[in-house]
Amino acid sequence: MAITINPISPVAFSVFGFDVRWYALAYVAAFICGYWLFRRLMSKPTSMVHLSKTDLDDLLTAVIIGVILGGRLGYVLFYDLGYFLSQPLEIFAVWHGGMSFHGGLIGVISAVFLFGRRKHINAWSVLDLMSVVAPIGLFFGRIANFINREVMGRPTDVPWAVVFNSDTPIPRHPSPLYEAATEGILLFTIMYYLYTRTSLRRHPGALGGIMGMCYAVFRMFCEMFRAPDVQIGFLTSWGLTMGQLLSLVMFLCGLGIFVFAIRKK
Repeated sequence: MAITINPISPVAFSVFGFDVRWYALAYVAAFICGYWLFRRLMSKPTSMVHLSKTDLDDLLTAVIIGVILGGRLGYVLFYDLGYFLSQPLEIFAVWHGGMSFHGGLIGVISAVFLFGRRKHINAWSVLDLMSVVAPIGLFFGRIANFINREVMGRPTDVPWAVVFNSDTPIPRHPSPLYEAATEGILLFTIMYYLYTRTSLRRHPGALGGIMGMCYAVFRMFCEMFRAPDVQIGFLTSWGLTMGQLLSLVMFLCGLGIFVFAIRKK
């Protein structure tokens, strides 16, 4: 029997008529927690990254811009280009939803490399440290997806299937929670252990490559329970989704980065 849940409003609260949404709060929580952990790990003697307070603030600004621009443009290009070409102003309506992790990742990598070039800092080492804190953002983001009833799972009869009151009565996999557990909690545990307990951080880029591969595996697994995007559907007759295709490319890129980092002296 499915678990029935009363829907939660996507608006957390309002201030002077301005709606503050759970999705926005998820981003804020992710940046605050990530900033704190980044500073904490960077302060350790074994850290390969040493930034001043000013440089760290500049990095945070660059990452925020990279996440938002990259995530939005990634969604436009990868998931619904035809619609946005016909409604170009909707590209800027981020409050309507629509962010791509893969696009956001490209945006962050670009921002970090521009930051590293301007500050004469090894961008690969910065990305390695960021790969430890990134799953925190993924966790909060997927919880917000569940609250908003976005990217929900495929129909199922498993005991933990969920049905939201006033929505379709079809029980579905709570796939955002699967992703919060794997791409968030499990991935964070793996990356934190590798960063603090191994010497991989001494190979700039190695941890970033591992993070890319692990995320890709977890995402491809979770996509088997997640309903495909309505505007795209399955890409093949045997059920390949856009998320799986992008994750496969991400896995290969992560593998190449890892091999290069390990071999480079």
